[in-house]
Amino acid sequence: MAKKSRNISNHTQQDQHTTLKDMLNPEILNKLKIQAEELKILEEKNKEEGRKKAAEERKTEQKRLENNFEHLLNKSNLDWRNFK
Repeated sequence: MAKKSRNISNHTQQDQHTTLKDMLNPEILNKLKIQAEELKILEEKNKEEGRKKAAEERKTEQKRLENNFEHLLNKSNLDWRNFK
């Protein structure tokens, strides 16, 4: 009986060291790695597009303000007393 319990404990130690990576087919593992890289590239592309869109929106907002008469009037340093 002692031999049986020792064999079981050795077996469980081997199971603890086995990982999912060890159990997967190398072909599947490679496909998963490629897919992860593609997702990283796609995520960075989306972030860059978001930055560009935000910059474009800021530029558009600035143009809108530059064409706004109230903004231009408030921004100007003209003093009506100088033109009396």
